Amino acid sequence: MVNAIEAVGLVKTFVKARSLREIFVHPFGKPEIIPALRGAELVVRQGEIVSLLGPNGAGKTTLLKILSCLVLPDAGRAIVGGDDTIHENRVKRHIGLVHSDERSFYWRLSGRENLRFFARLYDVPYRKTEARLAELLERVDLQAAADRPFSGYSSGMKQRMAIARALLHDPPILLMDEPTRSLDPLSALALRDFITGRLRDAHGKTVLLATHDLREAEVVSDRVAILVRGRVRQIGTVLEVRRWGVRERVFRIELEPHEGPLAGPYRAIEDAAEAGVRRLVLAVEPEVSLHDVLAALVGAGARVRTCSEEQPDLEQAFSRIVGAEADER
Repeated sequence: MVNAIEAVGLVKTFVKARSLREIFVHPFGKPEIIPALRGAELVVRQGEIVSLLGPNGAGKTTLLKILSCLVLPDAGRAIVGGDDTIHENRVKRHIGLVHSDERSFYWRLSGRENLRFFARLYDVPYRKTEARLAELLERVDLQAAADRPFSGYSSGMKQRMAIARALLHDPPILLMDEPTRSLDPLSALALRDFITGRLRDAHGKTVLLATHDLREAEVVSDRVAILVRGRVRQIGTVLEVRRWGVRERVFRIELEPHEGPLAGPYRAIEDAAEAGVRRLVLAVEPEVSLHDVLAALVGAGARVRTCSEEQPDLEQAFSRIVGAEADER
């Protein structure tokens, strides 16, 4: 499968702005250099959704700005849709940028008028503009509100309008910076369904989405990438990232009432009897199969009612990955 996005060794630093007081007290002081990216590496395949996670200041927004040609890297390369980002005009044909800055719209204009204005900037052919606007307004379910002033839109409607604007020139790649920020739960859920169901599944779009919401990343992502202090520390499916740093598998088992001791190829995390049932939480090494565990229990005279594997938590994995970076410093 062809890669939609490739970031290779991206480095970016910024000079921290000095206050008037600092300039007055130390007029010849050296400005503070803030590293945003420190050799970031990332690959996004065509037609997949990748969520970019990381603590504040990790470099997520900077990475999206480089990929969308808003910022040039100090070192490294970024290739989007097969073109290097140094070729701005080529890359911009491949991408649509969605962010939560409502100030980029004209609030006194209607939704349709806003899209018509931006269609000119995106070089949408004049004869095709109205048909394209109608198609997009239907796709984001804003036909009924299309001629109302943008200022009267809800947060969810404004965010869907931002997606419609990004799709004006039908780009194959969408870059989204916290698209559900400030949305209520129902609006956020609807937008996530739109991203997965309409953008990826129905239209084959590639989406790179920066978010702080771990639940959102679990729901929408084919893969997640965790960015810490300017580097991608881990990338993989949600399950792969969940299991990072976790060696043991954990099983929750319910037994018929049983008084005898139990021993086997496992470590008991919890063993409690209540309401006519004995509940176990067992930690098992990867090389030990569930069959071996159940055979040991049955061999000790226990009768198993239920058994389920407890999946690692993405939030815990995120904390482990960020913590590991801190330990290395």
